[in-house]
Amino acid sequence: MFDETIRGRFGRISSALCRRLPWVLLVLALLAPPALAQADNPSGLPLPRFATTRSEPINVRVGPGQKYDIAWTYLKSGIPVEIVQEFDTWRKIRDVDGSEGWIHQNLLAGTRAGYVTPLIANGEIPLRASQSDEAGIRARLGPGLKVTIAECDGTWCQVSATGQDASQRGSTYSGYLHQEELWGVYPDEVFD
Repeated sequence: MFDETIRGRFGRISSALCRRLPWVLLVLALLAPPALAQADNPSGLPLPRFATTRSEPINVRVGPGQKYDIAWTYLKSGIPVEIVQEFDTWRKIRDVDGSEGWIHQNLLAGTRAGYVTPLIANGEIPLRASQSDEAGIRARLGPGLKVTIAECDGTWCQVSATGQDASQRGSTYSGYLHQEELWGVYPDEVFD
């Protein structure tokens, strides 16, 4: 069928070439210059990747431009989001709940933050003094608590979290969490 379609459209082509044509096209696609491959990624940065919101309030739109309707608004800065697509100066983001929308690139920062996501439902995660399950516990962090992520080594992440103590003053705790219990980093991702 494929041989007949090719011959019919392009005249007489050898059957050997017809059998090899799909492989030739695959090789050409794999060898395409990087500029062509980056056409869908204007920044040249990897996709997907995590970032945070830069300012407040930020309107998240249903499409890549100000002419599109507002889907929702972030009222605070520093919210972790995942950039999943790029179009010109617009970034399609996904939040911790899986909702997706578009934000202008100027409204995002490369700062890393995340949310505590215990493996046990409604559990707390111990914030450790060092990268060991035997290290002292500095605090217990509940599900959904936002943390600032300083670095990750593929297993542990160094974070800081601001909580509330009994007198309602904000207290900041720093320490280490298992990387798998954070939304805002990829499994085995390493950065500092």
